[in-house]
Amino acid sequence: MLKRFRVVLRLLLILGFSATLLGKERTVSYFPHALGSYWVYEDQDGNKLTRRAVGEKMIEGETYHAFSYEPAVEEWADYEHYIHPNFYQIRSDGVVFFIGDEVEKAFEAKLRKEMEADSKKQQGISTTGDISADVSYEIEVEAKDDFYFLPTPIVFDKAWTAMQISGSITLKLEIQSTIPNLQVPGGDQKPIPIALVEKGKVVAKETVKTPAGTFEDCLKIEYWYAAMEKEDATQPTSSGTSDIELTRLWLAPNVGIVKFIRVSADSKVEKSLELTQYAIKPTARTDK
Repeated sequence: MLKRFRVVLRLLLILGFSATLLGKERTVSYFPHALGSYWVYEDQDGNKLTRRAVGEKMIEGETYHAFSYEPAVEEWADYEHYIHPNFYQIRSDGVVFFIGDEVEKAFEAKLRKEMEADSKKQQGISTTGDISADVSYEIEVEAKDDFYFLPTPIVFDKAWTAMQISGSITLKLEIQSTIPNLQVPGGDQKPIPIALVEKGKVVAKETVKTPAGTFEDCLKIEYWYAAMEKEDATQPTSSGTSDIELTRLWLAPNVGIVKFIRVSADSKVEKSLELTQYAIKPTARTDK
């Protein structure tokens, strides 16, 4: 009887300890939102960005937490949906940003900027002394409103669908010729479809050093794009080397984003942000 009692006591102690750990894990927030909290980031060029938790807003009958930013984004090509969400929810299945309209504008602006640089839009493309051509684009983008920033429960090395983007790009070609009776092609070309899915994956827990301090147990998340028809793709790389753009985020427990890096296909850092200062206010208790 005494031996059986000891076994039961040991089980109770184990279960009690596990419950304590579980309770502590549930209190961890990787995206705190208490009113008055703020975060200051600095990019690779020394530019600062301040984010503030400013309250709540009703959108389509649902309550969303809100952020403000200083300075505000002036060019849509500079918008980063990982960093600049204005409205978000902390749901039972994870942290979700409400950013569909912003993503559409930003994706179109970035795509147009890249294509204009490649094709020298509005500058004219000289072919011969007698023929010149102007190339422009009509871009249509549609994105789902919700961006699944981080699902819960947190599972390592398991990819999730963060966002879907669709649309089309139509090439407009105008050719001018001074050669009499020369037939030249032109007009709108066949639309090129856009069908992308953005994937995310928690890949590790790491200690991160920033100007704001050293943060332990940070979640390291990677995001990447894949073709829509390959939505089941769970790896951001092929043949063992990075051949696509990757975005990496580090989230510190009860602090949020402490570091952001976007890496190009040739492994060059295109943009980075690090936390330099922050203040997290306590969350008001609603239970009695």
